[in-house]
Amino acid sequence: MTKKIMLILLLTFSVNAQTTKELMEEKKSKLTDMQYYVTQDCGTEPAFDNEYWDHKEPGIYVDIVSGEALFASVHKYDSNSGWPSFYQPIEDQNVKFEQDYQLILPRTEVKSKQGDSHLGHVFNDGPNPTGLRYCINSAALKFIPLKEMEEKGYKEYLYLFET
Repeated sequence: MTKKIMLILLLTFSVNAQTTKELMEEKKSKLTDMQYYVTQDCGTEPAFDNEYWDHKEPGIYVDIVSGEALFASVHKYDSNSGWPSFYQPIEDQNVKFEQDYQLILPRTEVKSKQGDSHLGHVFNDGPNPTGLRYCINSAALKFIPLKEMEEKGYKEYLYLFET
């Protein structure tokens, strides 16, 4: 009996894992060339020639692949870099960091936790309160306007916009 239960549990987890993997692959197949280049090949889009570098509408930015909430407009600032810049993520557990050696000096790459999408890099030259600058590619993000957050499943982040 115990072996049957274990087998059922194992099969259930395997099916769920496969379903999640298949969903991610399906979403990746719908990315534009630039979105794929940035998120899957660790590319960088052109500065000042991307969708959100000067975007000021209230709302949140989510991973273009997984949909996980990453950054909020209330944490966005103009870094004069030509890319969207934030001084913190919405939730630390939704991002992860890896060392990037593509240039002469190592940089800290920022990736989404669930989607494993390359987002950009984080630097220690940002404003208070963190002193950090998350320099993020627009192509890695999807913007969810404040007025659509509840209907699109991001109600839990509305508190960020309460005054």
